[in-house]
Amino acid sequence: MTDNERPLRDFDEESEETDSETELLIRHTGSSDAAISNSNNKGISKTNNSYNNSGQRRRKSSTGYSGIGGIVSPSVGNSNSGNSFLGNLFSLGSAAGQIRYRNERSRERAKYSNSNNSGSASRDITSDHTTVGGSAAKLAQLTQTGASGVDNSAAHAPHVATDIGASNGISAHTVIDPENGASTVFYQNNRRRSKSRSISNVCKMCFCSCWRKWFRPRELRARNVNLGRPNTEKFPPNEIRNQKYNFITFLPLVLFEQFRFFLNLYFLLMALSQFIPDIRIGYPYTYWGPLGFVLMVTICREAVDDLRRHQRDHEVNSQKYKRLSASHGNGYEMVPSSKLKVGDVIVVEKNERVPADLILLRTSDRSGSVFVRTDQLDGETDWKPRLAVPYTQKLSRDADLYNIDASFYVEKPQNDIHSFIATFCMTDGSEDTGLSVENTLWANTVVAAGTATGIVIYTGCETRSVMNNSQPRSKVGLLDTEINGLTKVLFCAVLGLSLVMMMLKGFGGPWYRYMFRFVLLFSYIIPISLRVNLDMGKAFYSWQMQNDDNIKGTVVRSTTIPEELGRISYVLTDKTGTLTQNEMVFKKIHLGIVSHDADTFHHIGQMIQKLSGSILQQQQQQGSLSSSSSAGENTKPIMFAGNRMRRPEGWREWEAVRALALCHNVTPVSDDEDNHSVSTTSTVTGGNNSPTKSVINIEAPGSTDTEHQYQAASPDEIALVKWTEQVGLTLIARDTNTMTLQVKTASDENDILLHYQILQLFPFTSESKRMGIIVRESKTGQITFYLKGADVVMSSIVQYNDWLSEESGNMAREGLRTLVVAKKVLTEEQYNDFETRYNAARLSISDRVAKVAAVTESLEREMELLCLTGVEDRLQENVRPTLELLRNAGVRVWMLTGDKLETACCIAKSSQLIGRNQGLYVLRSVKTRTEAHQELNHFRRKQGHALVISGESLEVCLQYYRLEFLELATASPAVVCCRCSPTQKAQVVALIQKHTRKRTCAVGDGGNDVSMIQQADAGVGIEGREGRQASLAGDFSIPQFSHIAKLLLIHGRRSYKRSAALSQFVIHRGLIITTLQAVFSAVFYLSSVALYQGFLMVGYSTLYTMFPVFSLVLDQDITSETAVTYPELYKDLSKGRSLSYKTFFIWVLISIYQGGVIMYGALILFVDEFIHIVAISFSALIMTELIMVALTVRTWHRLMVLAELFSLALYLISLAVLHEYFDWEFIWSYDFLWKVSLITVVSCLPLYIIKFLRKKCSPPSYLKLS
Repeated sequence: MTDNERPLRDFDEESEETDSETELLIRHTGSSDAAISNSNNKGISKTNNSYNNSGQRRRKSSTGYSGIGGIVSPSVGNSNSGNSFLGNLFSLGSAAGQIRYRNERSRERAKYSNSNNSGSASRDITSDHTTVGGSAAKLAQLTQTGASGVDNSAAHAPHVATDIGASNGISAHTVIDPENGASTVFYQNNRRRSKSRSISNVCKMCFCSCWRKWFRPRELRARNVNLGRPNTEKFPPNEIRNQKYNFITFLPLVLFEQFRFFLNLYFLLMALSQFIPDIRIGYPYTYWGPLGFVLMVTICREAVDDLRRHQRDHEVNSQKYKRLSASHGNGYEMVPSSKLKVGDVIVVEKNERVPADLILLRTSDRSGSVFVRTDQLDGETDWKPRLAVPYTQKLSRDADLYNIDASFYVEKPQNDIHSFIATFCMTDGSEDTGLSVENTLWANTVVAAGTATGIVIYTGCETRSVMNNSQPRSKVGLLDTEINGLTKVLFCAVLGLSLVMMMLKGFGGPWYRYMFRFVLLFSYIIPISLRVNLDMGKAFYSWQMQNDDNIKGTVVRSTTIPEELGRISYVLTDKTGTLTQNEMVFKKIHLGIVSHDADTFHHIGQMIQKLSGSILQQQQQQGSLSSSSSAGENTKPIMFAGNRMRRPEGWREWEAVRALALCHNVTPVSDDEDNHSVSTTSTVTGGNNSPTKSVINIEAPGSTDTEHQYQAASPDEIALVKWTEQVGLTLIARDTNTMTLQVKTASDENDILLHYQILQLFPFTSESKRMGIIVRESKTGQITFYLKGADVVMSSIVQYNDWLSEESGNMAREGLRTLVVAKKVLTEEQYNDFETRYNAARLSISDRVAKVAAVTESLEREMELLCLTGVEDRLQENVRPTLELLRNAGVRVWMLTGDKLETACCIAKSSQLIGRNQGLYVLRSVKTRTEAHQELNHFRRKQGHALVISGESLEVCLQYYRLEFLELATASPAVVCCRCSPTQKAQVVALIQKHTRKRTCAVGDGGNDVSMIQQADAGVGIEGREGRQASLAGDFSIPQFSHIAKLLLIHGRRSYKRSAALSQFVIHRGLIITTLQAVFSAVFYLSSVALYQGFLMVGYSTLYTMFPVFSLVLDQDITSETAVTYPELYKDLSKGRSLSYKTFFIWVLISIYQGGVIMYGALILFVDEFIHIVAISFSALIMTELIMVALTVRTWHRLMVLAELFSLALYLISLAVLHEYFDWEFIWSYDFLWKVSLITVVSCLPLYIIKFLRKKCSPPSYLKLS
């Protein structure tokens, strides 16, 4: 083929069915061939670099100039000069280069395709490539004229650009550089896009679109939710789904999880190979039987577990709720929670679980408020107030909600449970109200009192509770991972041994077939029975845990990881309901000169009864004078005399009790239904114990059935008000403006009622750490400002004293939550001035919070100190000794709680999470990198101190100094993280796992602990007051925290020790028979024939040795009492010395020694027949295994002895029955007996001697104790 006949080829081998392109074929010629030839290599690199670095979008060349031979001139038009020129051009061969320029902008494509604008196009092209081919000389400014023929080229000089009309839509342009005489030819090829796409492209597009539709994450976006009108947008269904699988994915996912283990995958390949006749060894059932059994056990276990999850989900999803419906006569219809949609208006009754995220529209209370419990969301059982939308609360009835035309603009779903942004607006623009988190009811919260009507805004996976939960993962124990690694080593040994055999045999003939037969012969070095024994052992450990009388109520929900409990280094626990019972008890009150506790509280009650008469008399006197007295005179009645010495006995107690009875945000429950005390225990099994039926138990010690019940945002305040009732001052009524107290007298008929008007209320905040109230007594008109708060802030507010700091420290060391109470009497002028400034600050547009705080602080000066109180959050039973045991066992305990910092510190001290000799370092709130750096440097200097950090500060530290913080925190004896969200708890667990590579255990009892439990290596759920959600999500379930010590120190230790011994002995059982096979094959001319055929191989790992080997699950190195008495023994387990490469190779040496002794002994001692070798070696092998089990046992159990005797009896029966494998006459001969005995003694006696000497010279730690 000549140059002129060669087809034009794309430079990067692309199809011509592409977008319209301008293809540039650039050729350079000079005055001499030498100049061209010298520039070939240089031009290549320069051209490529020029195009690769260009700012415009170009296709990079995939080949060099070597492809010039395949580039041909197109047939040119009617110009001889053009033909001769092109002929000379292509004769230069490799002097030419090829570049393709893709132009994406349509105006540039128009320039290249339009001959009138060809000059500008040529300038654009050549300006980008001033060095294309040739020497280093640059191309001068080029001009291109003419349209389509050669005739136009003669009219231009000296820079001539020749346009050569070409066939097939190809045009050629020639440009001559006047400096060096080089000429450049441009070929322009305009191609259209093909109308039809290939089938493969269509399939790719369909697959990609389906993938994006079905598998990509759903885009979260803000939404408009209509009230009274249907919503057309689609949202996720409101279903709770905790299942791991569905009908389609069950079998593939379960098999994938099983064959992830190299052991199972290896035996699957070995079993499949038995279908090939040329490499079949023995019977297929010897491979498929054990593998099928393992898979069936696993599939059945996973199916049962997932079916239980489905049943629990179905019970929750079928819970029915009232949904407003205009089509029904009564205005409501009952629908299951799974059928709720965004925009539905539902009614949630008292004690019912909120099924989806709602905006509160109406409540049964006239003020539009309702109390909810959020224990399943943030772990706090405090009752939190929520407010209805003001406009909808004013409606007369729920049915009127469908008569208004309104909508809600709601932010996109997110996992922050403490913030929310939305807007309520009327369509006509008459109403526009901003909404916050106070107007919401999140899913899985419980309405504590009253009835709430709300509109659904988020459903299913978009609710706050679900977004804070992580997906359940399949946990794999560290022991399984280590065994998986050992099996890979054994597989390499199989390949190596087979390769050695082939090297000795030679690689002649079908060597690969012999190679694979050797692999099959030595495959018993990786025993499939290992998985069977381990799974059965784990099931036995789980059964033992559940039937331990010392930890009754324990449930093992995951039988795959019981040995993980024996290697725990970090325990991460929740506070509320886990370490504590969440029952506040008033323990102590200090009045400055006297202190009272539970033993002397009745004295305070007696004093108040004595003062009740004088209180009533003075009130009557003051009431008669109030109309004629001035405001200043009203502030100094007899009972408030300035001289404190004139106050009657017990007056200090009266003032303290009255302050506690007034300074709070507690509301007494008035309806009859609430007068019954209901336990907070809740379950997901429906009925009376359903999670939708849960109320806080607020009974106080010594209370009666007729006592008043209260609701509040904090159990601390309820404890204080209950105590004032106990000593004789009862809160009997309260609304937004008034409060009524009842003073108990000696005769119940003459009880005194005190009425107060609430003027201002200052709620508690985490920043201020105090709350206050201004009240006016109705009869006297006296205005009093009461304030209570933490001692750290109140010490600078109250008047000077010499006892507050010392006594608050004493109470804190006792683990009590302290509150300082103070008061200040205000005149009318003082209050009016304050009210004016306070209202002005509340209306301020800028810096409103700071201005309000400044006005409030103007009152908080020189206040009279009344008392110091101590409230105890009751700890769970035996929490202190349990934490002490864990600390001595080398386990570090972290407390992750959503509660306040002060509360977390109190519980950490009272529970002795922080040792008596350990300091406590509170990492102050940090928001910037500099602050985090400073705080971490300060903490670095506090050696041996426990760390307390908030969730916000934790996030900042992890953002900027992750490694440094984790290094300091993991070295700390204890860590307390407060104000942690559920997601942060899971993140902390993951960070510890990643940074330390140690095993973690998470303990919790609420829905907010589920993510942490699922992330930990071993998750423990406590079934308690906050429901069973954590219990059901955990791998283990216990009734109380104190059981965690025995679960780890006893059952965790035994599970790990037993599993390690069992796995190594099963590996030893496979190694020794593989050694026998290797010696046999090597001696008998490297033949790939099995030593033991058929039933002998199956019986070896089942009937003859299975029971003694499996009886090792009954072995124990120490007793339960010793494990608890000496928790330090647990420290060695985390090092993993019971199963390591060291112990593994020790067992390998033992197996090689015993296998070699047995096989060579049989070969030396046999006389004439091959069947005698089988009888001697196999009998010696069985006896050796039984003796080795006996040598491994540390504590004998009667079942172990029975298993040994039973296996021995089975083998003796086999000797008499299996005539095809054993010679009956030889078996009953004296030669058989002494030969087997001699080989067995030689294989076992040296190992017994070594074990005896090692025990005497270097005994393990547990033997030193005994």
